[in-house]
Amino acid sequence: MDLQEAYKQKMAAQLKEWSAQIDLFEAKAENAGADMKVRRAEELDGLRAKHRTAHEKLGALEKASGEAWEQIKETADKIREDLKTGMAEARARFM
Repeated sequence: MDLQEAYKQKMAAQLKEWSAQIDLFEAKAENAGADMKVRRAEELDGLRAKHRTAHEKLGALEKASGEAWEQIKETADKIREDLKTGMAEARARFM
């Protein structure tokens, strides 16, 4: 397996795990009071948007090669780190 394929598999697995965690956060938000529910919904919308962006970059990685792949990977890494931070913050508030 080459480095690019390993990277794509790792990113896909991480996105799948984060998607499941966001679903769990949504279930917990349903049990919150009205004010808390609104704040949590906004936070979850932000996480879903970041997740979609990361997933789109993964799709771009699937199609790219050479220098373009490296550029997309760099952007994907930044997006993934941003999502990772958001997930950690959400985990602290929801759990």
